[in-house]
Amino acid sequence: MLWQNSKRDLPDYVGGQDWVLPEKEFVPAYLKLYEQNPGVFEQRREKALALLASCTVCPRLCKVNRLENEHGVCRSGRYAAVCSAFPHLGEEDGLRGWMGSGTIFFSFCNLKCVFCQNHELSWRGQGAIHDAGELARLMLSLQEQGCHNINFVTPEHVVPQLMEAIPPAVEMGLRVPLVYNTSAYDSMDSLELMDGIVDIYMPDFKYWDSEKSRRYLGAEDYPAVARQIFREMHRQVGPLRFDEKGLARRGLLVRHLVMPGETDDARQIFRFLAHEISRDTWINIMDQYRPDGMVLRKPDKYSLINRGVTSREYRDAFHAALEEGLYRFDTRV
Repeated sequence: MLWQNSKRDLPDYVGGQDWVLPEKEFVPAYLKLYEQNPGVFEQRREKALALLASCTVCPRLCKVNRLENEHGVCRSGRYAAVCSAFPHLGEEDGLRGWMGSGTIFFSFCNLKCVFCQNHELSWRGQGAIHDAGELARLMLSLQEQGCHNINFVTPEHVVPQLMEAIPPAVEMGLRVPLVYNTSAYDSMDSLELMDGIVDIYMPDFKYWDSEKSRRYLGAEDYPAVARQIFREMHRQVGPLRFDEKGLARRGLLVRHLVMPGETDDARQIFRFLAHEISRDTWINIMDQYRPDGMVLRKPDKYSLINRGVTSREYRDAFHAALEEGLYRFDTRV
């Protein structure tokens, strides 16, 4: 990794001086909001809990009363379950830095990806229940370990619980950026609650095609929802910006996992990002797909994705992104 103090020696992935936010000018969004109007957190907390009463926290719109521990598709009740929390050194360079990204992996998920590599927590719900105070203390513990940010992983179904936990975390001394690490199957209600609180949105745009989304994600409306969500995330935070050392500070960071045989689908996603979001969108095109979860349990049913991605498929996806006009990448081929 290149972690230089000189602005002339920025890591390549930053994308040039235009995307540098001087450290002295950076204050996490939630701190600014808290200093300007601390009462807004209580207002948003009340709105968030109201969403749980007849759950519309995500696009599933299950309408169950999660305040009474009724369960919908995500199988989560009143409180969030956490599977693990640790300094993650395997995230993108701009997030992990030299001390790690402070990841908090939430149990369960509102998607049902048949290939999920974390199916133990997303499908089976491994983890322990945490109330707001316990979540706040997790954030502080990760900050004390030197993590450069707090990274909420699969938070789509626990946004109200985050709204309960962030204010006490701030009062206890939380000062690092917040990362919202999502599949992009979020509701506009949830993103409205996060506006002015999240510093870095990190959505994964999985599929462009609705039929494939139905078959592999369990959500036919995923592409339409994701497009709306990407527009809103970009409106809130803009393109990704870094500090002088190459640490991500604010903006939209996009992931796309290349799938077997889906170069054309990937091209549609890159075209959307370049032409309807911004050519300045920072993107990580990922090649680590492998069959897992239900794909391994039912290989005949999911035969089209029961293999890894070839180097040719990955190169073709990367070149499609270049051809559509994107130029800020986490990796190069």
